[in-house]
Amino acid sequence: MSILGTAENPLRVAVIGSGPSGFYAADHLLKQKDVIVKIDMYDRLPTPYGLVRGGVAPDHQKIKSVTKVYEKTAAHPMFSFYGNVELGRDITRQELKARYHALIYAVGAQSDRRMGIPGEDLNGSHPATDFVAWYNGHPDYRDLSFDLSQERVAIIGNGNVAVDVARILASSIEELNKTDIADHALTALQKSNVKEIYMIGRRGPAQAAFTNAEIKELGELEECAITIPGTESALDEVSKKNLEAHPDSGVSKNLEIMKDYLDKTTDGKRKKMVLRFLWSPVELKGRDGVADIVLQKNILVQDADGNIKAKGTEVQETIPVGLVFRSIGYKGVALKDVPFDEKKGIIPNAHGRVTELNGTVIVGEYTAGWIKRGPSGVIGTNKPDALESVNMLLEDVKSGHIHPIDQTVSTAEWLQSKEIRFVTFADWLKIDKAETEKGIASGRPRIKFTRIEDMLHIAGV
Repeated sequence: MSILGTAENPLRVAVIGSGPSGFYAADHLLKQKDVIVKIDMYDRLPTPYGLVRGGVAPDHQKIKSVTKVYEKTAAHPMFSFYGNVELGRDITRQELKARYHALIYAVGAQSDRRMGIPGEDLNGSHPATDFVAWYNGHPDYRDLSFDLSQERVAIIGNGNVAVDVARILASSIEELNKTDIADHALTALQKSNVKEIYMIGRRGPAQAAFTNAEIKELGELEECAITIPGTESALDEVSKKNLEAHPDSGVSKNLEIMKDYLDKTTDGKRKKMVLRFLWSPVELKGRDGVADIVLQKNILVQDADGNIKAKGTEVQETIPVGLVFRSIGYKGVALKDVPFDEKKGIIPNAHGRVTELNGTVIVGEYTAGWIKRGPSGVIGTNKPDALESVNMLLEDVKSGHIHPIDQTVSTAEWLQSKEIRFVTFADWLKIDKAETEKGIASGRPRIKFTRIEDMLHIAGV
């Protein structure tokens, strides 16, 4: 057989997942000068881009424009996309291992972390991730319902996802009409009765996880006033000392922006958003659904490693709310037959090489993105992460640590023989074109298809 990595015998790699980390991994492989690589990318949905499509807020079109970079990767002659193909449902790990020299799992983190408090499963208590997927038109979540007849909402957490949820709830219909929010969400939000939104963080303003841009945007909403109780805005001694020892321009800028929100009145606006700091939820109360959230006051302490942590006190406060969204982090979900660390919510790995739970490296399997490291960072953070994993793969190719394969049948023929209705990248572009044309006709960036059958119909598969 000819040398691996040549035109006659290209290195064959399957990328499972088509979000940022998957595309960055594919791009890095395709740019190799001394190894010719053939990439097949799989996604369980007919649509590519992962959380860029299903997670980034609909009013953040500039962030979504990163897909133009991924389109260039997809246009490479050695790249193929196969959407509507799910590992574990349509194809198996063993089938992929027989067909590819290497597998890269880049499936992201599809679940949420729980609070672990009494009442968490009451009606009206939801993961923020479900709400985000719902308003972004993810097919798995389109039929969910949220009781937007409630006047008061609590959002637990103050990272960028929490801010996105708060902003969508606080936005006017005129503001939402300029976005690619799903039609079913737009209709529901038109009837929304939400008037007060509480965003609750367990630590202080200096530890808030939102970015400068996110917190600044809240102050620019047409119909919602943002306020922070003055008593909760002051920095405690632990935060002051930490900021002096470790100056952080991002934190300083956040604090500067938040000064404008101190004890601010509603200014005649229809809605109010209150940012609360140093509180943790300890219980959700209600009979038929959430009626109250019980909060516990925290103080900040520094542990032996210098980490600032929240410590509960005896002080409690109860706020009447009818809807609660927990936004305390995404969590990975196990893939069928692939090693998985339940505690960390990731595929166990050594710098991107997949391992057994005991640390033994598995030949020819790699991982990238959130399923590799956990849900941290922004879209761009996935680039160096994916590069690390790909470099491990290339090292293994050079050292001969790659298993032999038998791919006598093309991927398309293989999937057709299994009667899988797969979507190619050209098919996706038909869906994309139909969505953007519908959007332009309504003065919006796009109007998404939210049913898989509709997508497959447009794609002609």
